Amino acid sequence: MLSPMRRVLPDDLESLEELSDLANLALDLRWSWRLWNDPIWTQLDPELWARTHNPWLVLQTASMARIEQLARDPRLRAYVDALVRVQREALGMPGWFRQAHPDAPLGHVAYFSMEFGLGEALPIYSGGLGILAGDLLKSASDLDVPVVGVGLLYQQGYFRQLLDADGGQRALYPYNDPGQLQITQVRTERGDCLRIAIELPGRRLWLRTWQAEVGRVRLYLLDSNDPANAPADRGLLAELYGGGPEVRLQQEMVLGIGGWRLLRGLGIRPEVCHLNEGHAALVVLERARTFAEDEGVPFATALAATRAGNVFTTHTPVPAGFDRFHPGLVRHYLGAYADGLGIGTGGLLALGRERPDDPDEPLNMAYLAIRGSNAVNGVSRLHGAVSRRIFAGLFPRWPVAEVPVGHVTNGVHIPSWESAEADDLWTRACGPQRWQQPVPGGDGDLRATPEAGVWAMRATLRRDLVGYVRERLASQLAAAGAPPEDVQSAGSVFEPGTLTLGFARRFATYKRPNLLLQDPERLVRLLTDPRRPVQLVLAGKAHPHDLPGQAMIRAWVEFVRRPEVRAHAVFLTDYDMQVAERLVQGVDVWLNIPRRPMEASGTSGMKVLANGGLNLSTLDGWWDEAYAPEVGWALGDGREDDSDAADAAALFRLLEEQVVPAFYERGSDGVPARWVTLVRESMARLTPQFSSNRMVRDYTERHYLPAARAYRRRAAEGGALGAAIERWRHDLAAHWDGIRIDGVVVETTAGHHRFQARVQLGAVAADSVRVELYAETAVDGQPERCAMERGEPVAEMPGAWTYRAEVPAVQPVAAYTARVVPHHPDAIVPLELAAIVWPR
Repeated sequence: MLSPMRRVLPDDLESLEELSDLANLALDLRWSWRLWNDPIWTQLDPELWARTHNPWLVLQTASMARIEQLARDPRLRAYVDALVRVQREALGMPGWFRQAHPDAPLGHVAYFSMEFGLGEALPIYSGGLGILAGDLLKSASDLDVPVVGVGLLYQQGYFRQLLDADGGQRALYPYNDPGQLQITQVRTERGDCLRIAIELPGRRLWLRTWQAEVGRVRLYLLDSNDPANAPADRGLLAELYGGGPEVRLQQEMVLGIGGWRLLRGLGIRPEVCHLNEGHAALVVLERARTFAEDEGVPFATALAATRAGNVFTTHTPVPAGFDRFHPGLVRHYLGAYADGLGIGTGGLLALGRERPDDPDEPLNMAYLAIRGSNAVNGVSRLHGAVSRRIFAGLFPRWPVAEVPVGHVTNGVHIPSWESAEADDLWTRACGPQRWQQPVPGGDGDLRATPEAGVWAMRATLRRDLVGYVRERLASQLAAAGAPPEDVQSAGSVFEPGTLTLGFARRFATYKRPNLLLQDPERLVRLLTDPRRPVQLVLAGKAHPHDLPGQAMIRAWVEFVRRPEVRAHAVFLTDYDMQVAERLVQGVDVWLNIPRRPMEASGTSGMKVLANGGLNLSTLDGWWDEAYAPEVGWALGDGREDDSDAADAAALFRLLEEQVVPAFYERGSDGVPARWVTLVRESMARLTPQFSSNRMVRDYTERHYLPAARAYRRRAAEGGALGAAIERWRHDLAAHWDGIRIDGVVVETTAGHHRFQARVQLGAVAADSVRVELYAETAVDGQPERCAMERGEPVAEMPGAWTYRAEVPAVQPVAAYTARVVPHHPDAIVPLELAAIVWPR
C-alpha cells in the first residue's frame, strides 16, 4: 500500500516539533497565491526570500540558531498557529464542487501537462501553457474539484535569459535541485521511494516520483535522474522543450505512459484524463492497455471503453505547431509497445494520421489525442473555430461547422495575480470569498466604488511598479557590467504619474512585438511628449533557436538605449512569473498585438483585469469575445488579412487619439473620470468571466462530469458497452459504402416544406444510422439539423426505406440537403465514426 501523503523532513526540522506546522506550510504551494506567511520567511532570510519566494528553501537554509530563536517567539508561534487554523479550515470545508455535485460519479480527474507554472519557486514551465496548467490546479483547489496533476520534473527546466552588450540573448540553464524545491519524494508505507519503469529500446528507464501540494490538489512529477539509469537517460528530462524529436518523443513517453503508471502505482483510478495539448497523447494508449489487461478484453474494446473518459485541449492555432514524429522513430521507440497492444506499429501510426494507410505520414500527437478522446476543445471561441478548420481533414465531407471541436475559453487564477490593493477593493465590494464561489457576488457593487478610490488604487500600483522597474533595471545593468553612472541613472527612469504601457510575452514573429518600431520616431514623440508623456515597459524571451525573435529583442534593446528614450522605455530581462506579477499589477494598459488568428487565447491581458489595468489588443484569442468599447480598445477590424504597416499606424492613432487623452483628461478633483469608468467596467464585467474559477467550472460541468458518466457506463461489466460500440463501428464501416440517397421530393404548402427521400441502406441496420435534413445556416446562424422519420420500405428496392420530414419554410428548399450519418445512443459522432453520405 502506497502513501502519497507521507513527507520526509530534514532531521533537524523533525526535531523541532513546534515548527513542524511551519514546515507543512512551507511545502504547500497554496502560499503562492495567498501570501499570508510572508513575514515568517522575511524574518528567517529576507534576501533569499525576496530573490526566490521559496519558503521551503528559506526554511532549510536558515541556521538552526535562527529557527530556534523564532520558535521561542510567542508572537510568531501564535501567528503560525493562526495560519495553520486558516489552512485547515480552508482545506476541510466542502467547496463548490462537493456542494453543487454531492453525488457526482467523479473520483479523480488526472490532468496531464508537459509544464506547470505554479510559482517561481518551482521552475518547470516556459510560458502560457504552463501558467494555464498551474492556474487550473489552483482553481481546482479553490473549488474543491478532485483534480490531480501529472507532469515532469526537469533538472534545468526552461532557460534563463541574459542579454549581452549588443542586446543578444544568452540562454542559461541553472540546475533544479529537487531538495530545494517545494516537493517531496513519493514513498510507500514502508518508506521506500516509489519508482516507475518504462521500456526504451534495449533498456529500462527508471523514473523517480515526486509530489507537490497545491492546497487540496496534488501534483505528481516524474524524474529520470535515477542512479540506475545510464548517464544519457538520467539527463533525458534535463530541459523543457530541449533536444530534438528523439528526446521529445521519449519525454512524451515518460509523461503519457509513465504518468499513467504512476497513478496506478498510487492506487488512483481516475474516471477522467484531461490532456493539456498533444504532448500527453500516449496516455490514451496506456490507459487502454491496462484496461485490456485488467478486464481481459481486446485493445479495440478497451480503447472504446476508456476513450469516453478522455478530454483533449488543444492550444495550437497552426497545424505546424503539433508534435509530429517520423514513422521510423516511432517504430524504434514504440514498436515493441505497439506489438504488446496487439495493433503493431502500423496500427499505432494509423491512430495518429490523417491518412491512416499513408506509410510516409508521421505520427501526429494531436490526431492521436483526438482519436482517443470523448471531447476536444480549443481555448477561446475564435480558437475553436480555427481548430475546426485545422482538424477538418480528420472528418472528410463533414461541414467544418460540425467538426467536433468546441471551446472552453482560458482564464487566470485571480488571487495569484491581483495585488494587495486590488484585493482590498474587491473584498470591500464583493466579499472575501469571492473567488471560491461559482460567480463573484456583487460585481455591481464594484461598479459603485467611488472614482477616487479606484484611481487611488491605480496610482499606488503604478508607483510601486516604477520603484520595481528602477530597482530591477539597476540590478540588471550592474550584472551586465554597465558603467556606474548608468546603474545610478536607473534610479530616475519612469515617473509615478505617467501613463504606463506594458508588453511582455514570448518574442515570436506572429506576436509582432516590434509593431511599434515600424515608426520609431513617432514612438519617440509619443513617449517624450512634455504635456502627456508615456512610458513603456517590455519583457520577454525568444526561443533559443528562434533567431528572428532574438533579432526583435535586439531591436528593442537598441531603441531603449537611445538617450532621449532611456527614461521612458525599459526592457527587463529574464521574464518569469515574478516579473509578470509586478507588471500586470502596475501597468495602465496591456498591449497584445498578434497577427490574427495566431493567438489561440492569450492570458497575459486577463491578468491585468483584477488590478484595474486596461487592454489594447488585436481582436484575437480571448479579446475577440471580451472586447466592447466600454472596457478597452481593439486593434483592427477582426479580419485575417492584417497588414503590419496598417496595424502599426492604427495602433499609434489609438494611442494618440484615444488612450492618452482619456488618461490625462482630469476633473477638478484630479481624477480622469472617463478612464476610471473604463477601469470599473472592465474589472466588473471581465474579471469573473475570464477567471480560472469560471474556466474550471466550465470544464467540470461541460466535460468532466459527462465524461465520467460515459466512462463508467462503457467500463461497466468488463467494458460491455465499449465492446458493443466497437462492434457497431466495425459493422458500419464494413457496409457503409452500400448506403446511398435516391430521389428527394419536396412539397411546399401552408408555410412548410415537406421532404421525402428514398435511402438505400443495404446491409446496414436502420437503427444504426440517422437520416436528416441539413441546412448550412439557420436563422440564428447555426447549422440546422432535422431528423427524418423512417416510413415504409421501398418495395422495388430491397434494403431501401422512405424517410420524411417537415420544416417551416423559413429558408428556401435549396438550403436543405438530406444526408445519412452514423447513429448509436452512446456513441460520439463524428468523433468516433466520421462516415457520412450526401446525395450524389
